[in-house]
Amino acid sequence: MIAIGSDHGGYLLKQEIMKHLKAEGKEFTDVGCFDEKSVDYPVYAKKVTEKIQDGSCELGILVCGTGIGMSMAANKEKGIRAAAVSDCYTAEKTREHNNANVLCLGGRTLGPDLAVKIVDCFLSTPFSGEERHIRRIRMWDK
Repeated sequence: MIAIGSDHGGYLLKQEIMKHLKAEGKEFTDVGCFDEKSVDYPVYAKKVTEKIQDGSCELGILVCGTGIGMSMAANKEKGIRAAAVSDCYTAEKTREHNNANVLCLGGRTLGPDLAVKIVDCFLSTPFSGEERHIRRIRMWDK
């Protein structure tokens, strides 16, 4: 299960991503926001990260204007490894090397076609499980 959330700056792109996920048969839960009225992005970052922390979702997708604010807010939460991504290569590498569990995208910086390609790359790339990557990830928790 995927948790997905946005602020007002990412609302429209979130709609496109959800349409794509639904067409692909991927299960997701939308934690908001639910329109383009101005909201505070940390609220929605927290809602997505809580779904991962409680085990009801394995991965998250967050969308704000640039993806940067959401990634900064999400990374404050224990056990969360969020990455602001703008291309498929970094989407793959953040899963493969960093075992990222939250993808952050920019609704004002990415078009919907590229965004859904990035989502697909992120969701289809497994963590390598290599010892060097595990060691490095463990360093973040210290």
